[in-house]
Amino acid sequence: MPELSNLWFEENFEFELGRTIKIKIEKMIEQFDSPFQRIEVYQTRPFGRMLVLDGVIMCTEWDEHAYHEMLTHVPMFTHPGPEKVLVVGGGDGGTIREVLKHPTVKEAFLCEIDEHVIRLSQKHLPALASSLDDPRVKIVYEDGAKFVKGHKNYFDIILIDSSDPIGPATVLFSEEFYSSMRDSLREGGIAATQSESFFYHGDIVQKLTGYAKKLFPIPGYYFTVVPTYPSGIIGFTFCSKKYHPLKDVDEKRIAALQPMLQYYNYAIHRGAFALPSFIASRIDIQY
Repeated sequence: MPELSNLWFEENFEFELGRTIKIKIEKMIEQFDSPFQRIEVYQTRPFGRMLVLDGVIMCTEWDEHAYHEMLTHVPMFTHPGPEKVLVVGGGDGGTIREVLKHPTVKEAFLCEIDEHVIRLSQKHLPALASSLDDPRVKIVYEDGAKFVKGHKNYFDIILIDSSDPIGPATVLFSEEFYSSMRDSLREGGIAATQSESFFYHGDIVQKLTGYAKKLFPIPGYYFTVVPTYPSGIIGFTFCSKKYHPLKDVDEKRIAALQPMLQYYNYAIHRGAFALPSFIASRIDIQY
């Protein structure tokens, strides 16, 4: 691959809105055009290796833990004993890695539409993807919406580790999909979905939390801080059939796994649901 030491990567997702992020590139490690998208892996100067899909940053080695830990552990520690878990998207493997830290997990399905994301992540991002070889993991190359529809009353936890609402991920931001998730969860099941930035994407946040309020007894929205994502903030819609993210979170289980975690802890879990007034008033979810 050619050396790119004098070049900068500029993300294109927000570019037409007058905002972007630029990252110094040392080299392109690999580029591949799959049937679904362009996949790129870069070596960056400040953030280690970086995975990019269709010009949009998916993760960097430097800050991926802040995203993957929060998507995973907020619902996992709220549920008293998750055994069957589904991750939709997440071909880099980071979310599955976090799921498998929970000793109650017996099955962890990874439903990724693009097998080449998994292939290149296993090749170039082993710190994220090495857990995909765990015998509890079942990898399915399928459209996530179709897979969820085919598994009613099956999962304890569903985690939507999707890209932004463009291209193949668009269906994952629909009310029909949220309804399918509800049907796919067992009694007491919980889903958490990647739900963009409340600074930049308030309309999306309001729409997705609206689905959660309509379809689930205990809806919510929480966030994490990821410097290489748009605005440095990314949130998750919380959808629970039974368990409350603040009243039912298990502090003892968190303490047992704390040495394995970099970002998530009990205080962060509780604080992540405390939202700025401008977005709290829009989604109108009170705890």
